[in-house]
Amino acid sequence: MNPRPESDTVAVLGPGLLGGSLAMALADRSVKVRIWGRRTSVVEELDRRCPKAFASTDLAAAVSGANVVVLCTPIGAMAEITSRILPHLKDGAVVTDVGSVKAPVVTRLEPIIGSAAHFVGSHPMAGGDQAGIEHARADLFRDAACIVTPSPRSNPAAVQRVTTFWASLGCRLFQLAPDAHDRAMALVSHLPHLAAAALVHAAARADAAALDLAGPGFRDSTRIAMGSAEMWDEILRENGTAMTDAIRALRSELDAVQSALSRGESLTAFLADARATRLRLRR
Repeated sequence: MNPRPESDTVAVLGPGLLGGSLAMALADRSVKVRIWGRRTSVVEELDRRCPKAFASTDLAAAVSGANVVVLCTPIGAMAEITSRILPHLKDGAVVTDVGSVKAPVVTRLEPIIGSAAHFVGSHPMAGGDQAGIEHARADLFRDAACIVTPSPRSNPAAVQRVTTFWASLGCRLFQLAPDAHDRAMALVSHLPHLAAAALVHAAARADAAALDLAGPGFRDSTRIAMGSAEMWDEILRENGTAMTDAIRALRSELDAVQSALSRGESLTAFLADARATRLRLRR
């Protein structure tokens, strides 16, 4: 199994922000790219934005001859699409994905792919609140964390290929089991989105007129609430168990703060610890 990404033919299925950016990044590195989109209008936009790539609404044509296939579709569509591409996959092809939740994806896709190809989950942390091919850019993955999530069934060479693939795009690589990935994402990705949405609702319902006075702090804290409602509904429900634990952890912190305020106690240590931890995060 050749691990060099420059020798691959890569099929990108689903040209939204991540898929479109991935296609552009690969084309810039002279990798052969084949892209599938459901709508003709999207394929026409891909032809304009990524002329070096082959773009089609024909799923079989898009995966034909590909060494690596990257699923950039909604999580709920991945099993159906994988079943459709299975007869057209090149022998030994590696299939991966960019989904924000991993355990359900691995559970559904590994039995479908079986031994015909190799599936290894992955998740580049490179999204944004603006979705769609119109916001795609070739440098989206540069210096982004990317988590590869092999299971006990994963082929070691396929895991290495997926790791090398994302590293070639400038990602910082991590490896976690699918369940561990989902627990981590619940805390550092999914809970922040839910908290941002809850903060918007709390302010709007308590005093809608106060929103007119909102400054940079409120806008910065709630920016991610502008993300796709449909996409985030799916993510939160797919990661429901881990989200329950994450919500419980946040509620515990807020309950402790509320108790301290009711007793007139200082919050300096709480706030200072949070500041110190935040300052240690990679920019």
